[in-house]
Amino acid sequence: MATGTLYLIPVPLADDAAAKSFTPYLVDTINSIKEYIVENEKTARRFLKEAGLKIPQSELIIHDYGKHNRDKADNNFFAALLAGNDVGLMSEAGCPGIADPGADVVAEAHRKGIKVVPLVGPSSVILALMASGFNGQSFTFHGYLPIDKVQRAKKIKELEGLAERNKQTQLFIETPFRNNQLLEEVLKSGNPNTLLCIACNITAADEMVQTKTLAAWKMQPPDLHKKPAIFLLYR
Repeated sequence: MATGTLYLIPVPLADDAAAKSFTPYLVDTINSIKEYIVENEKTARRFLKEAGLKIPQSELIIHDYGKHNRDKADNNFFAALLAGNDVGLMSEAGCPGIADPGADVVAEAHRKGIKVVPLVGPSSVILALMASGFNGQSFTFHGYLPIDKVQRAKKIKELEGLAERNKQTQLFIETPFRNNQLLEEVLKSGNPNTLLCIACNITAADEMVQTKTLAAWKMQPPDLHKKPAIFLLYR
C-alpha cells in the first residue's frame, strides 16, 4: 500500500499576518486533510481557522508534539501516513523544520519512506536574510548563543571572525525577553565597524529591519524586550 504524504504547513509569524502567510495552495491542502501533528493544539486550530479551513474542526485528529509528548513510547504519529492518508505538520510559528523540533518528525518520515512536501510560507530566518543586504549565498544560522556572558562574548568574536574570513552572514536568535541583554553584549564585544542587522517582529504591523554598524547601533539601541528578533552579523 502506498503511504500518505506529510505536508509541512507554515503558519504566521505574527498576529494579524494571515494574509501575508497563506497561499491558495496551502488553503486547498488543509481542506483535503484531517490529521495533524502540531506543537500546540490550541494555536494550531486557530491557524487553521485563519487560513480558511472549511472542514468542521470536530472532525480533525490532532497529535500533540509538544515538548512533554515527544519522547512518549505510545506516540503514533505515523499510523495514518503508513495507512495511505495525508497528514499536516505545523510548528508554533513559521516553517516546520526550520529552527523547529518538527525536523525530527520529518527525519522519521524519510526513514519510513513517507513522501514529504514543504509548502511555501514565512520563515523569519530567510526573510531576515533577504532584507539584511548581507551575503545570501553563504550564511550560517547558529540558533541560540551561550547564556554565560564570558562564553557569549567569545562566541560573538568567533562569529565576527567567520563573517570576515569567509564573507559569510552569521545569524542567531535569543529568547525574546533576553533580547536586550544579547544586544548589549554584541555592542560591547563586537568591533565598532561590524555590521549588524536586526530584524524584529517580521510580518507584523510594527516590523523593523535595519542594518547599521555596531557603532551606529550604540548611539541609539532599540528596545527589543519580548519582541521576536533575528540578529545578523557581517563584515
